[in-house]
Amino acid sequence: MSTAEIDTAVSGAQLRDAVGRFASGVTVVTALGDDGAPIGCTVSAFSSVSLDPPLVLVCIDNGRFMHHALTIGGGFVINVLAADQADLAMSFARPAADKFTGVPVHRGRAGIPLLDGALAHLQCDRYSVLDGGDHAIVLGRVTTVGTAAGEPLLYSQGAFLDINRDEWDRAVERAPHEWLLSAPW
Repeated sequence: MSTAEIDTAVSGAQLRDAVGRFASGVTVVTALGDDGAPIGCTVSAFSSVSLDPPLVLVCIDNGRFMHHALTIGGGFVINVLAADQADLAMSFARPAADKFTGVPVHRGRAGIPLLDGALAHLQCDRYSVLDGGDHAIVLGRVTTVGTAAGEPLLYSQGAFLDINRDEWDRAVERAPHEWLLSAPW
């Protein structure tokens, strides 16, 4: 892309289209509401930030019902979804009075739900909240981690990616492991 192609007046639709080309994993963030009831929503804007201290971030729209719990509450859990949990991701992405009906969970610290079948659970204390325009950038200090074997649920360009087990195993086998940690920057 040449610099002549760069448009300095980027619309929200253009940005969503461009960023949507970045494949990401899918998470469901869970917490407790003011009344102590479990709440959760699907989030793909999640990233590792630091190993020391152990920090992750999640971005939440200022208008979402989870905003208050994540920016004011003490803790939350990042549930990294497995490839077979697309229906769960969709149900937590939609408005509903109780998203946990029929969803198998176990309770973590402070009673926050951990979704059964997830590949990872990162239990976090709220560390910091930063202004991110129409979103809040919530940094969480990871206090407890649990992992399970399996393939992650992937999302790109508005769709979940369906990668069969053989293709996944070949990709993992061929991948240069830990390339990012050994990069010269």
